[in-house]
Amino acid sequence: MTAAPSTPVPTALEAEPASAAARPGARLRALLFGEPAAAVATVCLLVLIALAVLGPLVWSKDPAAVDVGSALQAPSAAHPMGTDSSGRDIFTRFNHGARLSLLVAPLVVVVGAAIGGLIGLVAGVLGGWADSGLMRVMDAVLAFPPLILAMAVTVGLGVGVTSAGVGIMLTSIPWYARLLRSDAMSIRSRPFIEAALALGADRRRIVRRHVLPHVVPTLLVQGASVFGYSILTLAALGFVGLGAQSPTAEWGTMITEGLQYAITGQWWIVAFPGLGVLVAVTAANVLADRIQAVLDPRAGDRA
Repeated sequence: MTAAPSTPVPTALEAEPASAAARPGARLRALLFGEPAAAVATVCLLVLIALAVLGPLVWSKDPAAVDVGSALQAPSAAHPMGTDSSGRDIFTRFNHGARLSLLVAPLVVVVGAAIGGLIGLVAGVLGGWADSGLMRVMDAVLAFPPLILAMAVTVGLGVGVTSAGVGIMLTSIPWYARLLRSDAMSIRSRPFIEAALALGADRRRIVRRHVLPHVVPTLLVQGASVFGYSILTLAALGFVGLGAQSPTAEWGTMITEGLQYAITGQWWIVAFPGLGVLVAVTAANVLADRIQAVLDPRAGDRA
């Protein structure tokens, strides 16, 4: 008589990761620090956030204060990032520029996701004429290069940070709409949706209980990508004179003001705001890839 196979009992070491993974805090740490690249990107963004929030409080200088006698000074203890042609402290302006970029980018992400996500869900769930009409509008917006469209909207509304933010947000809406439409159409054809409809569930309940939870990973991945895109485009608009206007401290404007001095040896005027843009955009893109790999395993199959 053969003995029944015994069920293996998990050891404490084997059980611990499963229990840790069930806690939201542990899952968030695994998402942001689970691999070296993601950990470095997370630390870089946290440093920029700390500079944006605490920098102006700790290093409490006026970013627009002009001191001609201190113009074009190299980095030192008194001016950690040096001064510009007007004697303004670049470290102070860098911190205020980080605050501006890290304020505009999340607003663009949230508003763009709300509007674009709603359009995508309506098109994907309803289908038919609603789908065709909404997607033709999104195609028309996508026909323009994003930066050119953002520039046109900014000029039309009036040059400034607010107009630049609106222009960037409008260019992000079609990306959310098309991605969520694709997900909604895929989910709509699944058997559990057909079963819910057969049981008499209305469309709003199906969207709230069944569709929305499945599109959250897409929203998070696209939101992380739009975050980096927003910082880069805001700097680009400032660089061409359509974003923040001097003496407002903004990374793109700072790069424009210091570009002519880079060839004469005052590299710090351009280098530090340029480094801020590079670090913020790269970190956001790395985290977007990490979020996609963790929350959307289908991405590898689709690639």
